[in-house]
Formats: sequence, structure tokens, C-alpha cells
Amino acid sequence: IQNKVNPIDKHVEVMVNKYGLSPSPVAPQMFGNAGKEHMEKYGTTLEHFAKIGWKNHKHSVNNPYSQFQKEYSLDEVMTSRKIFDFLTVLQCCPTSDGAAAAILASEAFVQKHNLKPKAVEILAQEMVTDMPSSFEGKSIIKMVGFDMSKEAARRCYEKSGLRPSDIDVIELHDCFSANELITYEALGLCPEGQGGKLVERGDNTYGGKWVINPSGGLISKGHPLGATGLAQCVELCWHLRGEAGKRQVPGAKVALQHNIGIGGAVVVTLYKMGFPEAARTHQIEAAPTSSSVDGFKANLVFKDIEKKLEDVSTIYVK
Repeated sequence: IQNKVNPIDKHVEVMVNKYGLSPSPVAPQMFGNAGKEHMEKYGTTLEHFAKIGWKNHKHSVNNPYSQFQKEYSLDEVMTSRKIFDFLTVLQCCPTSDGAAAAILASEAFVQKHNLKPKAVEILAQEMVTDMPSSFEGKSIIKMVGFDMSKEAARRCYEKSGLRPSDIDVIELHDCFSANELITYEALGLCPEGQGGKLVERGDNTYGGKWVINPSGGLISKGHPLGATGLAQCVELCWHLRGEAGKRQVPGAKVALQHNIGIGGAVVVTLYKMGFPEAARTHQIEAAPTSSSVDGFKANLVFKDIEKKLEDVSTIYVK
């Protein structure tokens, strides 16, 4: 449409003014350059970013809903095909097919229909759009949403009375490994510039302070665009209910969700069980979370499609 302004014109302008424009796809350029700025400013290393890709692929091994369920070595992540600058294919999310659904109910509805053992409460939810600071100072980190994420998280903490240390499990928008690391700082999990040290300590996985993207995140679970936000919500609900199978975060009581779209908005949400006593005293029937998806009728159809694709792979499949 000739008379409409592209919603990411300002974003691209900030990037071009700092690092120029390459023939690579725009999204990995934006987030890759944000990672490059982080390295220049704080001394973050290529390995810090690669460890995030490695971690998310490792997490997805136990997620039957994940697009990719293969574990890679750190070296494989670092030496896989380059997409832009330091970002390799195993540090970038795919564009996925997928669907997710959630039911939003009043407390009265929950009690009337005996749903207290399953009810997850939204403690706080905040949306923040592009801010003037997103385009000031020629910062790619700010341009890709750092200030939006920071402000949305601040509002959620203020509204709920919680702090980052109260959170157990997090699903955040890891479209690229660089954005996951930058978002650690925006959410207040560590001071600005210390995301690399958080990675080194292992505070983003099982045994650390938080388990971040136990689903495998967008990088490995997949990025079904319009369904991505609800997919994050579903994953966190499973953990709060104790339904996440092999990837269950032990004792998860508080969850944080972070989702972002360039051009531009961020949504941060905090969740907990609405009736924790009821949840503890009732057996909840878990969703299928074994390592197999054979229980789904649709899986038989997909297996047939997969076989036919393999038969003609040399013609149709790259």
C-alpha cells in the first residue's frame, strides 16, 4: 500500500545508522546486531549466545509438542550454518505451524464448575508499545524492545507485589539467542550487561535460579507466530499444575510469560495457581506429555504424510 508507512521503518533506520544493511533477512539482522552491540558494550561472548541455543534445544527433547526434539552439542550450535553474523541456524527460531487455546473464566465460573484444581490465576498482565527511547541514542538493544520489556515487567512486579526472585519458571520470546540474553536483563533477572554471567552460572535452566523456556522456546519448540503467545501460556499452566511430564519444573509456583512483536509491542504476564490448596488435594489428569505423540489420532495422518514426503524427497523436499 503506497500511502502507508511501514511499521518497522524507524527500527530499520536505527539499525542502518549504526551497522548498515546487509542482504540477510531483516529480523536476524535486527536481533543479531543487538547481540553485536551487547558484545561491544559489555564483553558478552559468542559462546554465551550459543549456550542459549544449546540449552533450548536440550530442553525441547522432553517436549512432545516441540517442532525439534534433537539435542546438539555446543560445538554443533556454534558451527551450524550462519544466518547473520554470529547467529547460526541453531540459534534462530523457525517459522512454524501450530495452534494453542486457552479458556478465560471468572472466579464464579471456576467455582460453579468445580475447576479450582485446574484454575491458573493471572496475577498481572501489562502491554507496552514502542517508546521514544526505542529510537533514541542509536541503540539496537533498545530498538528491538529492551525498554518495552523492562517497563512491562516493572509494571507487573509493582501490580503483583512480586520480585524476579519469586519466579520459578519463565517462557520468553527467544526468536534469536541474542534476544533471550537481552531479555534476562530487561526482566530484572540480572543487572544490565550481566546476561552472559547469568548464562555462565546456569541460572537459566534446571538447577539454577530459574528455568527459562523449558518448552524449548521459539528456537526449538517453534514459533507459530499468532499462536506463540498462547503456546507460552499453555506451557506455563502445565508447569504450575504439575502436568509438564519429564520437563516439569519442580515446585513451580509462580510463572512469567514474555512475548514481543517488533513494530512494536511487548506483553508480560505473571501467573500462579488460583486455588493452590485445591490443586494439591486433587489429582489432575495431565495432558499427554510423554516422549511419544502416538496417542493423538492426527499423528497417524502426519506419519503417513511424512512417509510420502520421504518417498519423493529428492523431488519436492530440500
